[in-house]
Amino acid sequence: MEQKVLVAYGTANGSTRAIAETVAEVLRATGITAEVLPARSVTDLDRYEPVVVGGALYAGRWHKDARRFVRRHRGALAHRPVWFFSSGPLDSTASQRDIPPVPGVKRAMARLDARGHVTFGGCLTEGAQGRIARMILRDGKGGDFRDFAAIEHWAAGLAKELGAMAHR
Repeated sequence: MEQKVLVAYGTANGSTRAIAETVAEVLRATGITAEVLPARSVTDLDRYEPVVVGGALYAGRWHKDARRFVRRHRGALAHRPVWFFSSGPLDSTASQRDIPPVPGVKRAMARLDARGHVTFGGCLTEGAQGRIARMILRDGKGGDFRDFAAIEHWAAGLAKELGAMAHR
């Protein structure tokens, strides 16, 4: 049976979805079947083996949809290879150094024996929803800090790892 990878994400304004779609595109380019879904829409994991969960960061916490996904599917995730990514800093720090997972993600990683985590730069641009997002933009702190080359590089490493797992 072919393994199908789920890339689930939690996002408020869509920029984390673009990261999830990029991860899936890289996986598909290597011949891996990958499906991208909003975390809140996933009802079960029966069709998937490996799972990648991404969440936007807000005030040091993962997006609520990503948190709820991990909680709701904890039992199923415990028996699958799992990777996490975060999308957050509204500056270039994620491109300059490895940023550790926020405490809630770190706890989830330990509980699920997750295989890895990476933090990518975030994106907050005009038209973003939410009072805090509008305040950040008003203060001139927004912008697009996603590094798609870094996202593709991480996804390529993930594809290699998945390929090695499939041949065991």
